[in-house]
Amino acid sequence: MQGEVNIALDEADFLAIFPLKPGEIRLVGTIREDALNKKQLEWEDVSESIIKRLKLEIEEVKWFSTYRVHHRVATHFRKGNVFLLGDASHIHSPVGGQGMNTGIGDAVNLAWKMGEVINGKAPDAILDTYEQERMRFAKRLVATTDKAFEFISARSSFATWVRIHIVPYLVPWLMGFVQMRRFLFRTMSQTSISYLNSLLSEGSVGELKAGERLPWVELEGGTDNFESLTTMKWQVHVYGTASKALQELCNKRSINLNVFYWNKTADEAGLKEDAIYGVRPDGYIGIACHANETQKMESYFEKWRIGVSG
Repeated sequence: MQGEVNIALDEADFLAIFPLKPGEIRLVGTIREDALNKKQLEWEDVSESIIKRLKLEIEEVKWFSTYRVHHRVATHFRKGNVFLLGDASHIHSPVGGQGMNTGIGDAVNLAWKMGEVINGKAPDAILDTYEQERMRFAKRLVATTDKAFEFISARSSFATWVRIHIVPYLVPWLMGFVQMRRFLFRTMSQTSISYLNSLLSEGSVGELKAGERLPWVELEGGTDNFESLTTMKWQVHVYGTASKALQELCNKRSINLNVFYWNKTADEAGLKEDAIYGVRPDGYIGIACHANETQKMESYFEKWRIGVSG
């Protein structure tokens, strides 16, 4: 359909159609087998069988390039003062469209930590958590895209039969379930990524654990709790009432304390009334503790040199 991403699976071909603007599309497909060994590939070498069957009329090719699919993850993302991120640290099939989002996620994860260290606000050890947090996700992503690409490009008779006769009926049926659409959204948007085993993650309260992404909560007046995250600074969130001890701690260390009214939306998001959440600059929960555990929060801040000691 026009204005939407379309993916076609044929007997031996794969074609993805991405709308750009009226009259222009981007095609991702395969090269004819008899042209694979050519040194210089051109548009004429593209496998056109599936394009013809879809009755696409290509009037002008404005840009054409080729690439070979690799599935690899670097052994390390950090060696001393050298850091790898994006395609330099992991490369995989474009199946799922996760490459750009993953590279941006790497950059955000590393940038705020590097900024803290450069400005003397965090120990160098915090930079080690970049590899610890991002490599686990990179390995899982590369493994899943590898399997997906194998299925799409497989030429066996069974794989072909499944693509043609099962997938067109199975996928629409699965998409009819709200849970499946929600799962796919969280997967494709990468909002389901967590850093539960990170050295930076400490504690849990109720359903939420440190290392998980701070859940979005709608507030009164059309606002939400994510507005405060635009500062890209460490901050503390409380949904309910903040104790005097916590207020004094945040004032002493010059850390923003955001106190929100407790409501049904916060409860449904898994937050606990009056609990304390130390939120990282990238929007993930660094530490989660109960209202009476201010000392635990202070020890965490001291360990990672968060804020300014009074």
